[in-house]
Amino acid sequence: MPSALPEDPSLRRRLLVASALVAVLPFAFIYAFVFVTNQVLLPLLESQGSGPYHGRVYVDPLFAVVVVAGGLALQAWKGPDVVLGSVGARRVGPDEYPELHARVTRLAQTADIDPPDVAVAHNDAPNAMAVQGPHGASVVVTTGLLDALDERELEAVLAHEVSHLANDDATVMTVAWLLPTVTYYVAVAAAYVLYGLARTAGRGGDGDGGDGAAKAILVLLVTAVVTLAVSAMFWAASVLIHRVLSRYREHAADRGAAAITGDPTALASALRKLDDRMADVPDRDLRSLDGGAEALYVAPLEGRAFTDAELVSTDVFPATHPPTADRIDRLREMAGELE
Repeated sequence: MPSALPEDPSLRRRLLVASALVAVLPFAFIYAFVFVTNQVLLPLLESQGSGPYHGRVYVDPLFAVVVVAGGLALQAWKGPDVVLGSVGARRVGPDEYPELHARVTRLAQTADIDPPDVAVAHNDAPNAMAVQGPHGASVVVTTGLLDALDERELEAVLAHEVSHLANDDATVMTVAWLLPTVTYYVAVAAAYVLYGLARTAGRGGDGDGGDGAAKAILVLLVTAVVTLAVSAMFWAASVLIHRVLSRYREHAADRGAAAITGDPTALASALRKLDDRMADVPDRDLRSLDGGAEALYVAPLEGRAFTDAELVSTDVFPATHPPTADRIDRLREMAGELE
C-alpha cells in the first residue's frame, strides 16, 4: 500500500541539519572542556604554587568518537524506554486496549510503516506522543486523552503521532536529548559544589586551614564556575536546536495526519479541546509529564504555567510547539482545499 503522507523536503533538510548538530555538539562540548582546562584551570593551579605542568590535557579524537558514538547509540537504544518511564507509561497489549491497537495498526498501514507498540500513561492530562528507536516505536497516549476526545478526534491525534514515526523525526528528537541531559547533570554537579563552598564560607570554614585551604577553595570555585558556564552554554544550544526542530515537525505531522485521515477539521477540533482542557488538569499530572519530554507531545504543556520558576523560559527560547491557533488555522485551510 503506498503511503498517504506527502513528501516534505524541508523537513528532511531540517532533520539532516539537526542530526549533524546532534553529532557535532558533543565533540564541541568535550573539546571546550579541554580548552578551558588548558587555558584556565592549569594556569590557575600553577599560579597557586602547583606544578609546573609542562604538558597539556589532550583527548585523542578516536577516543572522543568512541565516547560520543557510544553515548548516541545508547540514547537511541534506551531513550524510548527512558521517556516512557519518565511519564509513567507502560506498553499495553491488544487484549487490554483492542480498539486503540486496531486504530494505531490501521493508521500505520495507511502511512506504510510497521505498526508501533501502544503505551498508556494513567494521567488526567490529555496528551500523546511518539518515541522511536532501533528496536521499534511506540505511540503513547494518556487516559486523559482517551476520555477527552471523540472517535474522530482520537483518530486524528493518533494519525498525528503515526506521522512523526513515518517522518522519522521521532528518532532524531529522542537522540537529540542526549546532550541537554548530560549538560544538565554536569551543571547540577557544579552547582552543588558552589553551594557547598557557599555553605563553608557562611560557616567561616571548619577551622584555620591556612593558605593551602584558601588556595584549594579558589581552585574549586573557579572550576565549578567554569564548568557551570560551559555546561549552560551547550545546554542552551542543544535545547534551542531541539525546540526549533520540534516546532516545524509539529506542522509536518499535522499535515501528515490530515493526509492519512482526510479530515483536517478533526485534528483542529482535538487541538482546541486539548488546549482548553489543559487548564483544568491537576498540577501533579502536569508535573509528571514534564521534565524533558515536553517537546514530544501533540499538545504543549507551556500553555499552563503550573510552576513559578520555569527552567526554560519562552522569553529566551522558542516554545516547543507552534501556537495552537496557528495550527488550527492551517488545518482549516487544508479542509477548505479538500472541499
